[in-house]
Amino acid sequence: MTGEHQTLALLLFIGFVAVTLAITTWVSRRRHGSAEEFYAGGRLFSPMENGFAVSGDYVSAASFLGVTGLIALYGYDGLLYGVGFLVAWLVVLFLVAELVRNCGRFTLADVVAARMSERPVRIAAGTASVTVSVLYLVAQMVGAGSLVALLLGRTSGTAQAWTVIGVGALMVTYVSLGGMRATTWIQIVKAVLLLCGTVVLTVLVLVRFHGDLDRLLLTAAERSGHGDAFLAPGLKYGGSWTARLDFISLGLALVLGTAGLPHILSRFYTVPTARAARRSAVWSIGLIGGFYLMAIVLGFGAAAVVGPEALRRSNAAGNTAMPLLALDLGGGVGSTGGTVLFAVVAAVAFATILAVVAGITLASSSSVAHDLYASLRRPQSKVRGEVAVARVAAVGIGIVAIGLGLLARDLNVAFLVGLAFAVAASANLPALVYSLFWRAFTTRGAVWAVYGGLVPALVLVLLSPVVSGSPGSLFPDIDLQYFPLQNPGIVSIPLGFLAGWLGTVTSDEVADEGKFAETEVRSLTGAGAV
Repeated sequence: MTGEHQTLALLLFIGFVAVTLAITTWVSRRRHGSAEEFYAGGRLFSPMENGFAVSGDYVSAASFLGVTGLIALYGYDGLLYGVGFLVAWLVVLFLVAELVRNCGRFTLADVVAARMSERPVRIAAGTASVTVSVLYLVAQMVGAGSLVALLLGRTSGTAQAWTVIGVGALMVTYVSLGGMRATTWIQIVKAVLLLCGTVVLTVLVLVRFHGDLDRLLLTAAERSGHGDAFLAPGLKYGGSWTARLDFISLGLALVLGTAGLPHILSRFYTVPTARAARRSAVWSIGLIGGFYLMAIVLGFGAAAVVGPEALRRSNAAGNTAMPLLALDLGGGVGSTGGTVLFAVVAAVAFATILAVVAGITLASSSSVAHDLYASLRRPQSKVRGEVAVARVAAVGIGIVAIGLGLLARDLNVAFLVGLAFAVAASANLPALVYSLFWRAFTTRGAVWAVYGGLVPALVLVLLSPVVSGSPGSLFPDIDLQYFPLQNPGIVSIPLGFLAGWLGTVTSDEVADEGKFAETEVRSLTGAGAV
């Protein structure tokens, strides 16, 4: 990349940071210090605003850069990732989003604890939520270091380390000073930038091929070196039985895990009513669906215009497909148009990482304060003290994420994202689904469901090929590989549901019929919702 590209990308990124810091400062002067203000932005956002914020929170750098690169390198098999992310979002909307909004107040634990003994359930659900958030956060932090270093041409360990520290400091500032309101506006700004940039690139790809999608696909297949196999399933996941099972496991984790990600579902607490939550869901479906449709065009466009060989030379995983496509569509290296488009895409990628890490940090600090601290504090403690704990927790989580990001900056962290989804699907989702739909569910069942999914997911990953026993693992010199799959979802998700059922049927506790009836009516109608 030329110095001109790097300078312009850096200036645009600094501009975005300046705007978001101004928003945070403005919000911090207007804040009231209440729990509702910090956790839910005062529930003052309109359906359209929240729809944009939800899409900004959901479409991470993995989607913006990763999906496009996978399609460019693997064709049809890469396309399955985009389909998986979109289907996962529909599962969230139809199964749990509105029900969680009606039954909860600030966190997922609110929903599960409504019918149970609060303390053990909140501790279990809060622990799982923080674990999921930290895993997701570390992956974003390490990705930020690698991506920024790559796009700015600074590949040294020092440059990556300072990038991780800078991103961590910014996210702590956003959350500790501005809370949910500042985080939401950052996500809205990011969503607008993301969609505008994606629309421009999609139009340019279609213009390059005169609107002929058949020609686009055939050119991509020809340049891929795989011919018609590029447009058929099996190029990436059609090998051994373990590869096929791995894909099924990853698919289960993506589709079901999204419904248990704390930072996604907490967004539905920021609107005033259940009706507003439904309308914001409609907005988010349109925005997210539109993005993934355009990502398909851009992925095949990158294969046809840039070519897989050039993509692999830049980044073996294809993560630079989007900026390289922008550079070519704008006129190539050295052209003004190419420089501007490249810089815009780089700035959007930076904005994407910052917005997502801010949302994850807020969700994890909320779980620490509202679930873990609230379960252990004295009953006389004031709510204002809980909000203060959440701000301190944001700083602590930021420091932990920076430390882990620095330790893991030279490692392959793709498994962290899959692990976060697998843990969410294994621990959070069973407890959530049972609480909403099973009349006989008990406190022991809820606690067992959380730990029965959380512990196996973590243990299986430690015993998998991503940690040891293979050349591409985290510790290739150690062999603790006893589980053949890279993602534990196919085993740990059923175990989470099984543990929840087993804990319930072996419990002496009698489920409160009245509380279940209240939860059922509230979840379906919104009557009595906060």
